[in-house]
Amino acid sequence: MQVDLLYGRDGLSVDFPDDLDVHIVRKPPMPLLEDPAAAIDDALTHPVASPPLADLAAGARTACILVCDITRPVPNHLFLRPVVETLLEAGMAASGITVLVATGLHRPNEGDELAEVIGDEWVLDTVAVENHFARDDAAHVDLGFTEQRRTPVKLDRRFVEADLRIATGLVEPHFMAGWSGGRKVIAPGIAHADTITTFHSARFMEDAAATSCVLSGNPLHEEQLAIVEMIGGAFAVNTVIDDERRLSFVNFGEVLASHAEAVAHMRQFAQVDVPEKFSTVVTTCAGFPLDGTYYQTVKGMVAALDILAPGGDLVIASSCSEGLGSAHFVDAQRRLVERGPQQFLVDITAKRFADIDEWQTEKLLAPLRVGSVKLFAEGLGEADRALTGVDVIDSVEAAVADSVERHGDRRVAVVPEGPYVIPVHRPSAA
Repeated sequence: MQVDLLYGRDGLSVDFPDDLDVHIVRKPPMPLLEDPAAAIDDALTHPVASPPLADLAAGARTACILVCDITRPVPNHLFLRPVVETLLEAGMAASGITVLVATGLHRPNEGDELAEVIGDEWVLDTVAVENHFARDDAAHVDLGFTEQRRTPVKLDRRFVEADLRIATGLVEPHFMAGWSGGRKVIAPGIAHADTITTFHSARFMEDAAATSCVLSGNPLHEEQLAIVEMIGGAFAVNTVIDDERRLSFVNFGEVLASHAEAVAHMRQFAQVDVPEKFSTVVTTCAGFPLDGTYYQTVKGMVAALDILAPGGDLVIASSCSEGLGSAHFVDAQRRLVERGPQQFLVDITAKRFADIDEWQTEKLLAPLRVGSVKLFAEGLGEADRALTGVDVIDSVEAAVADSVERHGDRRVAVVPEGPYVIPVHRPSAA
């Protein structure tokens, strides 16, 4: 059996021997919008729990529109121009509109990369398109602390002080915040490093509710809701796409209500019940753009854990075309390799602020607690491979064959779409 995995820009075909019992874990077929342009226009004129965008713009002089960075395949090319055109038609000057790339603590997107993120040359030529810089103290407004967990709240001044605040993004499972998009594009998207590294500290990361598809009791989600309230609210364009990046859902409206509606749509497809666990699980990091670094690849490892049998092998294909990730993440990985998983966790647990990007290394501990990770990543050189903390392999097929032989179990689960699908172990009723 040949299975095509999402890997890099071109995909990866894997041949499984016919004598294996291969279980493909995919989303159910998703409905697709026949006319995305018309659907976007309808969303802007018939919003969720808010006036139409044109009415909101009529009373505003400035607007800040948040977009996700290059790591998310958000279909900005479909909706950014209609949003900007609506603002202009309502009387807002182009000089009053800023599109802000919500980089969090990621690197800025510039040049050709920025053009790819925006996806529309007209937008780039018409309004200001800028990056968020989380470590620029003067660029943020200090709003104090959240009441429940005392998270410091510092947000990009361009967004906080805009008359009209709009977040845009993609709603998909997120292995820490439950679901991406909406309030998450605000915090951590355009938050100061102090806010982000608090979110990424062990007291949040080690909470059992800080996991995929969980909102109730999720400490990150609850803090994000509090932050939205502290800035006086916002609005959002929410999108859902299928595994071929086609638009399945779009809405606009009040940031929390519209996000909840998008989550309800996506939940029907992203969570897939699986009646058994497997000693061999093959997955991905969803291909380009998410699998560009090993830093992002951890998301693919964590997403499939619920169906990995204790002591099993998790085989993940991720191009890592840009290498490991930031220098901060490389440092965290070095500490993991040198000190070992247990001592690494002890070291970070007492910190109020996580070191930048070490939280992804902390999340890597989760699959290592369950079994072994086998990584196929053609973009990593020998020095990088030594810092992954997992077994780097040269062939997915060979790793599967070895796993099947060692475990004496010919059942193999394959999740071609990686973290965009969350397999949920739900045993069949007897």
